[in-house]
Amino acid sequence: MTATDPALTALSQGWCALSLLHGKIEAHIERALQSGHGLSVREYSLLDVLSRQHNGPGGHLQMKQVADAVVLSQSATTRLVTRLEDRGLLTRYLCDTDRRGIYTDVTEAGLALLAAARPTNDTALRTALDEAATHPELAPLVRTVEGLKAPVQQVPDTLATRA
Repeated sequence: MTATDPALTALSQGWCALSLLHGKIEAHIERALQSGHGLSVREYSLLDVLSRQHNGPGGHLQMKQVADAVVLSQSATTRLVTRLEDRGLLTRYLCDTDRRGIYTDVTEAGLALLAAARPTNDTALRTALDEAATHPELAPLVRTVEGLKAPVQQVPDTLATRA
């Protein structure tokens, strides 16, 4: 396969379109969350992921699982957690059964901010998708995203920590 192979070119163009769609959506949501709530997309995502934790078996996520869920490195996730903890939106504590484990929970203030920001996030997402759908190269991807009707789960089993 050469660099000018039509299959490779089509694949590359598809990847570029997907990257463009992601960038447009993320930038739109970022502006809305920053201006309305002082949150970045990553901060919102972290609060959202952690808010879905629960007490009991498999209810808390390890930092690696959180990092995977918000698509950041573990060190970047730790820095993000620290910033949100400094703002009083998260709290960390030691695991009862494994003193090496550290749990991170969303505080009441964090839950309140998340609840206020969720409609902003959802509206910005909808607006960004609607705008992207007007571009012929992005419209098929928008339809695919809209067709994904995956139910929101409390904490996916593949990410859950077994207590």
